[in-house]
Amino acid sequence: MPVTDVQHDLDALTLTITADFAAPVERVWQVYADPRQLERVWGPPGWPATFVDHDLSEGGRMTYYMTGPEGEKYYSYWNVVEVHEPHRFDFKDGFALDETFAPNTEMPESFNTYNFSGTADGTRATFIATYGSAEALQQVLDMGAVEGSTQAINQIDDLLAS
Repeated sequence: MPVTDVQHDLDALTLTITADFAAPVERVWQVYADPRQLERVWGPPGWPATFVDHDLSEGGRMTYYMTGPEGEKYYSYWNVVEVHEPHRFDFKDGFALDETFAPNTEMPESFNTYNFSGTADGTRATFIATYGSAEALQQVLDMGAVEGSTQAINQIDDLLAS
């Protein structure tokens, strides 16, 4: 399994997931740069993602929804802040109200940094989400963010092998 470590720190307001992939940095980057590949791994099993907009560039926006097992849809967005291809990108990740992708201000928004660095065996990915408060971080932890993210990231190996 690619995920090697998961840490959450209520004082630092962060959730950090580390994963190792047996593929070069450029190949792992392509998973995030290509919306069709990203759709295959963004949601945990049984919760596929559909990217409506996908602009992985500074100032770009990504919108997507995840479809649950009963057909229910949950909408979200990324506002891309910085891109340093193929090693890092930063974005704000938030929940949306509906298919208009208007921010749901009653739900937490996080600032995310995704880092990809080369290793002797491939790529180490570090995914860091920073929340505005300990309560916001705790809310997403209670919603299953660790389990869902771990399951989603662990699907990347199969995509890289195909």
